[in-house]
Amino acid sequence: MSISVGGISSLVDRTQANMGNQQSSALQGSLQGITAETSEEELLQVCKDFESYFVEEVLKEVKENLLTEEEKDKDQSMSTLTDFHMDSTIEVIADQVIEQVGESFTQQLFEQMKRNYGIE
Repeated sequence: MSISVGGISSLVDRTQANMGNQQSSALQGSLQGITAETSEEELLQVCKDFESYFVEEVLKEVKENLLTEEEKDKDQSMSTLTDFHMDSTIEVIADQVIEQVGESFTQQLFEQMKRNYGIE
């Protein structure tokens, strides 16, 4: 039995796409689940999750724009594997950014959503 590098590369690509879709779907589900009965703690967590997702997407775009053509032309299998691990690292960094410096935006979003949904 032999496993090709291209097969592994496509598997990693599919896994990345599925993870992104699952994260987006989970966030949409959280946002759609907000009602007037939602607790402040749940609402605050949804706001943090949204902000983290937003920062993560911005960081991914920055990473893509900073890559040179030479870096983009490297071995595709190694590039795909590197991207997979880089995306996981970006997710962790986004969470840390939100925890350390995102408090004011999170708080503003939280207060606005409380008013919009009538959460006391």
